[in-house]
Amino acid sequence: MSSVKSRARFDGEGSRVLIVEDERLLARRLHEALSSIHCVVVRCEDGERAEGLVTETDFAVIILARTLPGVDGLELLERWRAGGVETPIMLMASRIGAEDRVLGLNCGADDYMTKPFSIDEFLARVGSLIRRRERSLRFRLAVGDLVMDPAAKGVTLAGEPVHLSHTEFSLLEYLLHRKGEVVTRTEISEHVWDDTFDALSNVVDVTVCRLRKRIDNGRAHPLLQTVAGVGYVLRSGEDPARAGG
Repeated sequence: MSSVKSRARFDGEGSRVLIVEDERLLARRLHEALSSIHCVVVRCEDGERAEGLVTETDFAVIILARTLPGVDGLELLERWRAGGVETPIMLMASRIGAEDRVLGLNCGADDYMTKPFSIDEFLARVGSLIRRRERSLRFRLAVGDLVMDPAAKGVTLAGEPVHLSHTEFSLLEYLLHRKGEVVTRTEISEHVWDDTFDALSNVVDVTVCRLRKRIDNGRAHPLLQTVAGVGYVLRSGEDPARAGG
């Protein structure tokens, strides 16, 4: 199969890709290859500049050299992951061995390529990372700055992890699926609890109260609101005069 045909398998369609590489000739080749599949490419040569770019821009993929002037690639990778950056990152290095690969992956890399490498393979791997990210984003549930990844059983609030009990997670997941709709206590009990649930207990209200403390503590306009005499609604930017706190 020709190079043109193999590259045509994936279209970046405006996906933003950051290349952090101080080898200018290689960076230029990668830039040209990614542009050929319609990615929007940003390049920089040092770790400090890369940190600023990742803070300012949401990238689909980051191509990161293992060794860089200033901040080392692995150190940069660890900082990003510790700071909650979930962008897929491909690490590139001139030397390879089982220990190097394991170290890179343990630091948070999603893929690892050894220089020199085939441009066609590089594009295929970048395409795979972009598609994986797109699938993950499609299945996420969100309201305002609250984001749930049901597959990973994770919740973040303004980028920070929120730790929920199993029941609180199930309740939030149901409310996110019904985002913007008022749901009754009966509907909640039927979808979150099993057949042994006691309809006369106040467990729904208690769990809602606990969940509200996790996601709305100190918030001027709460996401989880009470609709007097009816139930609850999860929504963003709602006028508090229309619903109870």
